[in-house]
Amino acid sequence: MLTELAVENLGVIERLNLVLEPGMTVLTGETGAGKTLVVTAVDLLLGGRTDPALVRFGASEATVEGRFEHHGEEVVLRRVVPADGRARAYIDGRLASAAALSELGQEMVDLHGQHEHQSLLRRVHQRAALDRFGDVDLAPLVEARTGLADLNRRRAELGGDERSRAREIELCRFQLAELDEAGLENPEEEEALKAEESVLADAAASRDAARQATISLGADGAVGTGLAQIAAALEGRPPLESQHERLVNLAAEAGDLSTELRRAAESIDENPARLAEVRQRRELLVDLRRKYGETMAEVMEFHRDLSVRLAELEDFDRLAKDLDGELDRRTAVVAEAGAAVGAARRQAAQALGDEVTDNLRELAMPRAEVQVEIGDDPGDDVDILLAANSGAPGLPLASAASGGELARVMLALRLVVSAGPPVLVFDEVDAGIGGQVAQIVGRALSRLTADHQVLVVTHLPQVAACADHQVSIIKHDDGSTTSVTAEPLEGEDRIVELSRMLSGSPDSDSARRHASELLEMSRGG
Repeated sequence: MLTELAVENLGVIERLNLVLEPGMTVLTGETGAGKTLVVTAVDLLLGGRTDPALVRFGASEATVEGRFEHHGEEVVLRRVVPADGRARAYIDGRLASAAALSELGQEMVDLHGQHEHQSLLRRVHQRAALDRFGDVDLAPLVEARTGLADLNRRRAELGGDERSRAREIELCRFQLAELDEAGLENPEEEEALKAEESVLADAAASRDAARQATISLGADGAVGTGLAQIAAALEGRPPLESQHERLVNLAAEAGDLSTELRRAAESIDENPARLAEVRQRRELLVDLRRKYGETMAEVMEFHRDLSVRLAELEDFDRLAKDLDGELDRRTAVVAEAGAAVGAARRQAAQALGDEVTDNLRELAMPRAEVQVEIGDDPGDDVDILLAANSGAPGLPLASAASGGELARVMLALRLVVSAGPPVLVFDEVDAGIGGQVAQIVGRALSRLTADHQVLVVTHLPQVAACADHQVSIIKHDDGSTTSVTAEPLEGEDRIVELSRMLSGSPDSDSARRHASELLEMSRGG
């Protein structure tokens, strides 16, 4: 819902702030007070066309900001119209394109009147409205279409023309031969080869290091001799007996380690041939990864997929024949499901047209007739047509009605098809009507609040009395400047405003009685 609307320097509005509640809110006020400018402000938030002439005289720019609750989150839309330069749009404080603003705004608000944001003017929404009204089951058709699309994709992937298939077969065979020859079995082979190469490449240095350590640690080596000399110096000295014992053990350990290192040196074998073989194998694996995958596991998976693909290509004629047969069957299933949907839509179209026409009869359009035309099966082409007068041809809604008539047609449609954006704004819905018809229109607007927040600009007291909330738009002119305020009305203040709307005389006792009666009637009293 729209929770707050702030407007600055738009037309005669210097600064206006509206805090809106759920239900139906009417904007009332004298002609020229600026009521329609509020609708213009909403239109700008929906990405509507900007015009520098909208900017208040003497101001550098006009600003409109709307705070919405959308899918449980707060969304703030903002539009800035400069007196000179390009307009700017913002979503939650961030710059956005007018198209992005429009796309988001139209999810939240439907504006009915002289503006062009009515979702039901677009064919896709008319089709969706018809399907909801008729409870048309689209699942079988969607499932059939999805299956057919998948099959068409598989058929396309199977192979193109014969020459293309021949080229792909040749490439597959070449790649498969290369991968077969590589004999890939272990996805971890490259890491194992890397470790083996490290050992082989360092064999000579490792052997020399082991031999040198053997000599040093031996009985005649520097370490062995040094340990023996230190042990001899400590021998026979009681205070150092424990240290002497440890040195003896250390000398024995050095001797054992020397023997182990000698054996290790003798076991290390330089193998240039194996080193070359390992390096060559690693180069091959790197090349295969460069061609067929980031890792050896991916290369091996590519190898398996390639085998399957080659088998498909070589068996193309049989597979293609099978797929073509399945395509014929799936096409027939789509046609059958489409025919069922088309029949359901045609049946719903007649009922929808009749119900909307009946509503228009009550909304002071006694000669109007609504028809819903359906294209060939499955009837995806849906057009709601209006014949506004007797003998007139049915025309698309946007070109068949004036602003007030179009607003009433949209109201009649909304009464039948309640789904749509959560906020509905009606301007000019009461054009050319009055009396009992105005009461009917007001009650009809009020019924929409079961599913929507409704904002109505009206000059009819019968419509205003049906609202949950009323806001008076008042223009103040002191001879030098003009400003506009928005004043929520309750209790006696609302009676006064309704009296003004009824007779032009808010102090009239009879007008006040009539205003009170209107409010009581609208509340079921």
